[in-house]
Amino acid sequence: MNAVSFHQVTKTFASGGREVRALQGVSFDIAPGEFFGLLGPNGAGKTTLISILAGLSRATSGRITVQGHDVVSDYAAARRALGVVPQELVFDPFFSVRETLRIQSAYFGLRRNDDWIDELLTHLGLSDKAEANMRQLSGGMKRRVLVAQALVHRPPVIVLDEPTAGVDVELRQTLWQFIAKLNKDGHTVLLTTHYLEEAEALCHRIGMLKQGQLVALDRTSALLAGTASTMLRFKTDAALPPELAARARVTGRIVQLPARDAVEVEQTLAALRLAGCHIEDLEMGRADLEDVFLAIMQGRLTPPPPAVAAGEGAAGQGVVA
Repeated sequence: MNAVSFHQVTKTFASGGREVRALQGVSFDIAPGEFFGLLGPNGAGKTTLISILAGLSRATSGRITVQGHDVVSDYAAARRALGVVPQELVFDPFFSVRETLRIQSAYFGLRRNDDWIDELLTHLGLSDKAEANMRQLSGGMKRRVLVAQALVHRPPVIVLDEPTAGVDVELRQTLWQFIAKLNKDGHTVLLTTHYLEEAEALCHRIGMLKQGQLVALDRTSALLAGTASTMLRFKTDAALPPELAARARVTGRIVQLPARDAVEVEQTLAALRLAGCHIEDLEMGRADLEDVFLAIMQGRLTPPPPAVAAGEGAAGQGVVA
């Protein structure tokens, strides 16, 4: 039985007198113990899909199950199996951190949960804030409490919707160490993030959404193997020749260009010399997930058709990248 199954999920909205399709027949499965990454640009449908999974929105058509429980017809069982960390910082300003977690425990019928609450506070660096009022916490600390709330009932499936957006490096490291431990212990994790280096390091498989459609679904290593094996990285103040500019990734003065082999490296450097581009700090490295993501979103790379079946991401399998 799959941990999570999406079957032909469609969501439409009425906007300005016209119908907008936020999701268009999205289908894929997530295996028990898998660490799965769901990627896509803003507006691709990631949060809409997770909202339907969590029962906060209703699909126009299609079906989602969590450990075999339909999120509509068997909502209570599906919700008990899920722990969802939302993007938004939502909190009650009238309670302390510990009180907040006790109240969340009570929602799931857990009355003697202080040992697990203490463990969560320790792992998430919240022990010294346990008696602090929620409104006194920084944004990063509030984010940690949201994670603790999602995990307080020990759900087998953890959903993280942009969990590290706008937070400091320390929290990101603390969070990923704890989530990786939970995944190793058998918990299934579904992650959406704009930090693609996190997805590359953590996720067994990656699914990519574009305009509400699933356009890529494969193991992280397979997606990386499908693009250029080498990236040229250098700094320049000069304008690139049009044929290179069309496939370059430019961040300020830093330029990255794909090259599949030594011949293409030589051709790229020759084109730069011919155009009079003065380059600095030239280095070569392998393509990363961001390169793959941009190539797919821009239509420069067409991955194999997404397969619906879940992969082999099992608990404790470790990082695949």
